[in-house]
Amino acid sequence: MNGTASSRNTPMHLHILGTRGEIPKSAPRHRFHSGVLINGKVMLDLGERTFLRFKPLAIFITHLHPDHAAFVREPFAIRIPTYAPELGRYPFLRIAHAITIDTHKVRPLPTHHSSKVGSYAYLVEHLGKKILYTGDIVWMDAKYRKQVGKLDCVITEASYLREGGLVRKDKRGKLYGHAGIPNLVRMFKPHTKRIILTHFGSWFFKDIEKSRRALAALAKKHKVEIIVGYDGMTLSV
Repeated sequence: MNGTASSRNTPMHLHILGTRGEIPKSAPRHRFHSGVLINGKVMLDLGERTFLRFKPLAIFITHLHPDHAAFVREPFAIRIPTYAPELGRYPFLRIAHAITIDTHKVRPLPTHHSSKVGSYAYLVEHLGKKILYTGDIVWMDAKYRKQVGKLDCVITEASYLREGGLVRKDKRGKLYGHAGIPNLVRMFKPHTKRIILTHFGSWFFKDIEKSRRALAALAKKHKVEIIVGYDGMTLSV
């Protein structure tokens, strides 16, 4: 088999580090805030200081909220190149264009989430594989979704199961908040048949088995695979 064909068959290894939204701890497999490690080298979000023990080559922050950027709540030193949509008071690197980390191309794509801080999703490409990680999100404009193309999976949030999620408008008419899972499924299913959920809201923990059944029904309705992430989950795409 030639090198090109072999590269296309090389899986991308995902390690889901944290799956709890900004809510109290209530389930042992969902203790930690957001973070995903790709091939042991690229980290997306740093919801917990302890994630630094994995020693990635670079860290990419979706937005400067403490459950995605733990240093916002309690400052600490990070001696790993760290990229974010904006810097604020932090000595990081502002990312505006795609960069390459080892054999991983990481492209920032603007999203709507907060009325106070900027937010990006990250498109990560590695040897023919492509994933999109959104962090928290209300919406991604069509012009950016066109850049995504076909994906091996989307990793997105699960703050709200209900249609519409929790979305508001600020005084300027800008949307902010969290989309509902049905809205996210409809937005991303043209790009992938596999959606991995993280950042669970309190709805999920009231009755986890019932919540899983509701997600299974949603997956069947939209003819996609919905994977319920948990802290420490590993999988390959």
